Amino acid sequence: MIERYSVRTDLALEQKERFESDNVEVQGVVLEEDYDEEREIRITTVKIETENGAKTMGKPVGTYITMEAPNMTVPDDGYHEEISEELLKHMKQFVNLEKEDYSVLVVGLGNRKVTPDALGPYVVDNLSITRHIVKEYGKYAMGEERAHLISAIVPGVMGQTGMETVEIIRGIVHETKPDMIIAIDALAARSSRRLNSTIQIADTGINPGSGVGNHRNAITRETVGVPVIAIGVPTVVDAATIVNDTMENLIEALENSETLRGVSVVMQGYNAAEKYELIRELISPHLNGLFVTPKDIDETVKRISYTISESLNMLFSEGHAHNQ
Repeated sequence: MIERYSVRTDLALEQKERFESDNVEVQGVVLEEDYDEEREIRITTVKIETENGAKTMGKPVGTYITMEAPNMTVPDDGYHEEISEELLKHMKQFVNLEKEDYSVLVVGLGNRKVTPDALGPYVVDNLSITRHIVKEYGKYAMGEERAHLISAIVPGVMGQTGMETVEIIRGIVHETKPDMIIAIDALAARSSRRLNSTIQIADTGINPGSGVGNHRNAITRETVGVPVIAIGVPTVVDAATIVNDTMENLIEALENSETLRGVSVVMQGYNAAEKYELIRELISPHLNGLFVTPKDIDETVKRISYTISESLNMLFSEGHAHNQ
């Protein structure tokens, strides 16, 4: 039954939640949760350990860490610093910077001209780029004992360049030979409450078309030849999801109404995926394929991109980012 219904989400956590709501136990998938009450940050780690788990989840084998911080949308510099530090802590699990002259290529995916999709380019704008300086003058030019070679690219989108992003990255990897790629991208969420308040880190790279069986765009170790860490923030939500959330609230209200209780009983007979599919059919064709983003997205994306770039700057140069 589940295979027939696909809820549009890029978050592994939401994919796992969907099965739980249908009372389906996914073999080969492990979930760990940790909640920092003081800072109101929830960390969820989804580990897909087997090919069977990957097939069921529709995501590659690997580790997906999700940071949920509801106050991330608030312009509070102190709180954003805490998020940067929390993100740094989890990035250290994936990135080993002990090696001398470790080279990292940061890829800002997305379209700078479309605000909800501009997260990647904005992060690159705030990064401390060092590869050219270290190459030219050596690591001591950075005033560091161990300077990492950080380079970055904003490859644009196919409509602007006529090239697949993965083709551009392959060419850069061939020429500059980085040890690792960190790709930043805007995501789609299934739950409107996760918009702009969630960061996902994954060691599986980016599989933008995999949900619809299109693997040609994948930016992964297999397609580019080096490990790819992906950082993503959901900035858009499917219109059907918003209607679905509204319907859930309506059903709750109906349950409390004597005269309309029968309607809610009918709706309760559907599982989450069936309800979503029913709503998609009802709102189709007018709203199908419509993605929605909050009205203050400009400010929010700039703020979150700065939070992520600060975390990366701290990761790449121990102590150096604090002195800037």
